[in-house]
Amino acid sequence: MVESPNTDGTRTALEVPQPVVPFRLNQRYLITILLIHALAALVFIPYFFTWSAVAIGLIGVHVFGASITIGYHRLLTHRSFKTPKWFEHCLATIGICCLQDTPARWVAIHRLHHAHSDEQADPHSPFVNFWWSHCGWLVYVNRETHNAASLEKFAKDLLRDPFYMRLEQNPLRQFAFITAQFALYFLAGFLVGWFSSGLGSEGLRVGLSYMIWGVCLRVVLVWHITWSVNSLTHLFGYRNYATDEGSRNNWLVAMLTFGEGWHNNHHEDPASASLQHRWWEIDICYYEILFLKKIGLARDIIPPRFTR
Repeated sequence: MVESPNTDGTRTALEVPQPVVPFRLNQRYLITILLIHALAALVFIPYFFTWSAVAIGLIGVHVFGASITIGYHRLLTHRSFKTPKWFEHCLATIGICCLQDTPARWVAIHRLHHAHSDEQADPHSPFVNFWWSHCGWLVYVNRETHNAASLEKFAKDLLRDPFYMRLEQNPLRQFAFITAQFALYFLAGFLVGWFSSGLGSEGLRVGLSYMIWGVCLRVVLVWHITWSVNSLTHLFGYRNYATDEGSRNNWLVAMLTFGEGWHNNHHEDPASASLQHRWWEIDICYYEILFLKKIGLARDIIPPRFTR
């Protein structure tokens, strides 16, 4: 039995979860992570630089990042608000383009994390080590997080929806969304470069720049920002609540994630659509959910149980 953390969130070191297969790499995840990082590194080559690509990439970090923080996390995992099904599916599709797995698998893993947070069964506790929680857990086979029984146990509500079930039954559907974004970004850039210069060669250059900055670099940045919630906010920061795990409020992660970094607040009140419990703990994602309500795309928003 793993002991509960102290009231300050500390605990002794943990072993990796028992279902992790020693020395067995998840080759699909590992190759994807290495490949996208390598492609993102092309931003350092001047040929691929355009200011419009930089702008698209930076805007995309928030837009696509919100599909994870607002869509995958607060909507699908914790059901902290409701939206029309068509809009929910749109958010989920954008989330798929972040290369963080299917909605049902993401939800199942996150619910498993809440069920065993910072215990040995937690898929990504930093009490194993920092890099394990940040991204190491992704590249090893974990029998509990990648099987039908886990999906049935932790994401049964999603699988009742044919949209999510089809994604699990046919992985090529997810792959189609992922590859389509590369084509769309390249086409948009090619048209911008071609019409602005009249040269096909410039269209090619701008199209490639949109792919590299707008997709590859954006995916990498959203990855590390999301992974920081698993790693940094369970190690560094302050605690408003003496929860039974190591969650902390981390202002840097909160700034990068537009609110997700108030993680101790979230573990105290996971059903809430807002992670802002003090007036200065700004949660931009919650304000965006309120905006969705104003335009008729969100309802039944669950407020925080506690404010200070």
